[in-house]
Amino acid sequence: MQTTSHILMIRPVNFTFNAETAVNNAFQSTATADPQTQALNEFDGFVQILRDNNVDVTVIDDTPEPYTPDSIFPNNWISFHDQGLICLYPMYAANRRLERKPAVLQQLAGRFHIKQTLDFSNYEEQQLYLEGTGSMVLDRDHRIAYACLSPRTDKAVLLDFCARTSYKPEIFTAVDANNLPIYHTNVMMCVADQYVVTCLDSLPDPTERDHFVNTIRSTGKTLIPITLSQMNHFAGNMLQVHNRQGERLLVMSSQAFDSLTPEQIDKLAAFNRILHSPLHTIETNGGGSARCMLAEIHLDPL
Repeated sequence: MQTTSHILMIRPVNFTFNAETAVNNAFQSTATADPQTQALNEFDGFVQILRDNNVDVTVIDDTPEPYTPDSIFPNNWISFHDQGLICLYPMYAANRRLERKPAVLQQLAGRFHIKQTLDFSNYEEQQLYLEGTGSMVLDRDHRIAYACLSPRTDKAVLLDFCARTSYKPEIFTAVDANNLPIYHTNVMMCVADQYVVTCLDSLPDPTERDHFVNTIRSTGKTLIPITLSQMNHFAGNMLQVHNRQGERLLVMSSQAFDSLTPEQIDKLAAFNRILHSPLHTIETNGGGSARCMLAEIHLDPL
């Protein structure tokens, strides 16, 4: 199933601008005053919106040590799959590797059935990286892993993931308006159960773009394009979930929602109800948005 009602979120304790990730994340800007306090307020408000709409959110508090300023984005270091599988990933920034905290895994094991772990983190020794469902946007129904290559998304690691999880890779190059590589695939596209939101203008190679579009169309999903400007407002960084009643919900930040046209909103609302929450501090300091904060748990509860 493409969606789940179970979500992992990590409550930050040391959130701030991370200089180690800013070297290749053009979505980060300079730090704001007291980002931890502001980010915590945004995080708690976001969790409340999800819970008010009957989404099951597992919140785990981060710890002051080791120092992990980006722990609010757990989907980069862990992903969850059917049949009790979890995957751990190699991270570009040294201080992000510390987010793979045993205590987090222990708490998850107390709530969900974990039967197998695939650990790709040893690729860090070769300086090769694949940052989870940031680097890959998964079509779970059709077993397709969409991935734009970048310093954080290595082809060899991607192919290893696909071989070991029976996914088919859809590999391409994507750039922003300044012709810089887009650091994570999940800022330029979102795959839902019946549609795909994506910024086709970010694919400069016509052959790759045609193949990309044809792959999406082969799944029978409706393609909903966004512009480079909308992508810069995190309109690609969405995640479809469902709640306890089985209702589909599309989750995004308020900045992303406000960038959409009425026509785009109508198209998306025809498939699912839209939820959005203000995440300005997290977006400007962290360079990630709503989807980056959500690690979808495709495991059976205990």
